[in-house]
Amino acid sequence: MVFHYYPGCTLKTKAKDLDKYARASAEALGITLAELDNWQCCGGAFTMAKDEIATKLSSVRALAESRDTALVTVCSACHNVIKQTNAAMKNDADFAFKVNNYMKLDEPYHGETKVYHYLELLRDVVGFDKLAAAVKNPLKGKKIAAYYGCLLLRPGKVLQMDNPENPQILEDFIRAIGATPVITPYRNECCGGYMATEDKALAAKKSGMVMESAKEMEADMMITACPLCLYNLTKNAPGEKLPVYYFTELLAEALGVKE
Repeated sequence: MVFHYYPGCTLKTKAKDLDKYARASAEALGITLAELDNWQCCGGAFTMAKDEIATKLSSVRALAESRDTALVTVCSACHNVIKQTNAAMKNDADFAFKVNNYMKLDEPYHGETKVYHYLELLRDVVGFDKLAAAVKNPLKGKKIAAYYGCLLLRPGKVLQMDNPENPQILEDFIRAIGATPVITPYRNECCGGYMATEDKALAAKKSGMVMESAKEMEADMMITACPLCLYNLTKNAPGEKLPVYYFTELLAEALGVKE
């Protein structure tokens, strides 16, 4: 199976492991991630201003180029922006009219493309049962705390990925690779990443709460899909830290394709 793939800026710089191991693991599972030829930055955040279309145009272009199949993302921020933009193109006629008039696409785009986060691809296309069967090096004995952060699941009615208050997709993933999930009280709360540039103390407090809760629940490590969350938890959380990994790195290890 071949899917269009939008890596995003950070996966080409600071988060190369998130990208590299996603591709290698997909191939091991019979899926090819075909990177879009001319993708640009997704905008980094979905602006709520009704008259703001400029920051969303690159997402629309990626979506329109992928309408013959589906579009896969891995970064939590890119996934959030692209899926919210797709919903706007489908449900906001005025927004779609302005975007299509500006972009002059060969064929107007109205939100036809299916957007998958990589975790959704594992759950809904591959299936966690088949993933478990493909595991060569199960992570038995490892207790892993899933950290969702604030962008992966919300707004829940638009992203429709999992229950934003009681998610299961990362825990099910952890079980599929042979490890034991650790449920922590701050797994779907903000780590303070976006605050780090203007209020480092608050970012440290919030990331520290996330890290300490995982330690108190006796997790061996944490996993995330967000480059900003990984950076904030490893750099700004005070005190002794648990190791934090991209979920794709542990997936590659379990499948036997990690370098």
